Amino acid sequence: MSQDSIAAANVAGASSSATGRGLWSSRWMFFLAATGSAVGLGNIWKFPYITGENGGGAFVLVYLACILVIGIPLLMTEVMIGRRGRANPEGAIATLAKRAGASRHWRKLGTMAVLTGFLILSFYSVVAGWALAYAPAAAMGSFAGLDGESSGALFGAMLGDPWKLIGYGTLVLLLTLGIVGLGVREGLERSLRFMMPGLFVLLLVLVGYATTTGHFGEAVHFLFAADFSKLSAQSVLVALGHAFFTLSLASGAMMVYGSYLPAGTSIARTSLMVALADTGVALLAGLAIFPLVFANGLEPGAGPGLIFVTLPIAFGQMPFGQLVGGLFFIMLAIAALTSAISLSEPTIAWLSEKFAIGRLKAVLLSGITLWLLSLGTVLSFNLWSEFTLFGKTFFDSLDYLTTNLMMPLGGLGTVLFTGWALSRTTVQEALGINHPQLFKLWWLVLRWLTPLGILVVFLHTLGLFG
Repeated sequence: MSQDSIAAANVAGASSSATGRGLWSSRWMFFLAATGSAVGLGNIWKFPYITGENGGGAFVLVYLACILVIGIPLLMTEVMIGRRGRANPEGAIATLAKRAGASRHWRKLGTMAVLTGFLILSFYSVVAGWALAYAPAAAMGSFAGLDGESSGALFGAMLGDPWKLIGYGTLVLLLTLGIVGLGVREGLERSLRFMMPGLFVLLLVLVGYATTTGHFGEAVHFLFAADFSKLSAQSVLVALGHAFFTLSLASGAMMVYGSYLPAGTSIARTSLMVALADTGVALLAGLAIFPLVFANGLEPGAGPGLIFVTLPIAFGQMPFGQLVGGLFFIMLAIAALTSAISLSEPTIAWLSEKFAIGRLKAVLLSGITLWLLSLGTVLSFNLWSEFTLFGKTFFDSLDYLTTNLMMPLGGLGTVLFTGWALSRTTVQEALGINHPQLFKLWWLVLRWLTPLGILVVFLHTLGLFG
C-alpha cells in the first residue's frame, strides 16, 4: 500500500473514532466478529443436510472450489469497501463511487444490502428461537424414546404454538439488540470474546464424543471420499449457492464490520482466515452430526429436518444423550446469535449515520420494527399457514425474496462495482496485495469468474438454468 493510501486510511480511522463509530481493537477481534457473522445456522443446520442430500465427499469438494471462486473474492471486496468508505454500506459505496467518478446510483447497492440483512433477521430470529427452545428440552430428557413420528410431532407442536415461537424469537431479538446497542467495543467485542471461543469448544467436545460412537470413520469417509457418480448438475448449483450465502455476503454485515477494521490490517489475509474458519466449522459440524446419524441407523439425507427431527431421535437413544443434546443446541443457539448480531449492525449503523440519531434510538426503532415483522413469520407456521402470496407463506416469501433475489443481485452488483467502476490501482492498494501476479489472478477471478458464478446461481433460482 502506498504512503498516501496509508495516510488516507489513518485519517479515515481517526475520523470514524471522532464520530463515535468505533474500531475493532485488533485484527483478532475482527476475525472473531467476521467468523461469528459467517458461522451460523447455515453451517450447523444447512451444510450437513445439503451434504447428506447430495452424496457427501464429491459435493464437499465442489463446495470448497466454489468458496475459492465466489466466497473469498466477494468477502474481500465487501470488507475492502467497508474499510475504504468508513461508513454503513450505503455511505461506504457512495463515498467510493464519488471518489471514482462513478454514478451516484451505485449507493443503492448499499441500501439494498442493509434492507436484505434487516429482512433476513426478521425471520432468522424466529428460526434461532427454535434452537433456544430445543436446548432445555434436550437437557431435560424430552427426547427420550422418540421415534420418527413422535419427533416430527414434537417439532410440529412447537411450530403450532405461536406464543412459544414469539417468546423465544423475542428473546433472540432482545439478546441481539441488547449487545449491539452497547457499541463496537462494549457490546460486539465483549460478547464475541466469550461466544466464539465457546462455540468452538462446544463443537470440538461434540466431535470428540462422536469419535466414541464407533461410526466416526464412516462419517469421515462420507464427508471426504469423493464419489462423483453421486454428484448431479443440481448438486453443483446447490454448492455454488451455499458457498455464496454461508459467508454472510450481500447482507451488509461484512461491509459494516469492515468499516470498523483498523488501518494496516491485511484484508486479503484476514478474509482468507475467516473463510477457512467458516469452512472448518461446517466440516466439523458434519463430523459431529453424521457419526450420531449413522450410529442410530438414520438417514444422512433427511433434509431440513435433520437437526430438529432426526437428531433428537439420536439424542434420545444414545448414552449421555441429554448432555450431548443440550450442548448441541446451546452451540446452535450461540452460532445463530453471532450471525443475528452481524445482521442487525448494518441497520443500526445506517440509521445512526443517515439520520444523525443516537445508537440506542436506532436500536429501539429497528427492534420494534423487526419484532412486528417477525410476527408474520411466527404466524405463517400456524394461524396464517393457509394464507399465501403467489403460493408461498409469509415466511417462505421473505426467504425467497432475500435468499433467491436480493442476495444474488446484491452480490453481483458489488463485484461489478468493484471490478468495473473502481480502478485496479485503487482496489490493489486497498486490499494490500503487493504481489503483482497474485493480484492479477484475483482481479481476473473477481471481474469474470465470480460474477459468472453468481449469475448462474441467480438464473437457477429463477428456474431459467439447470
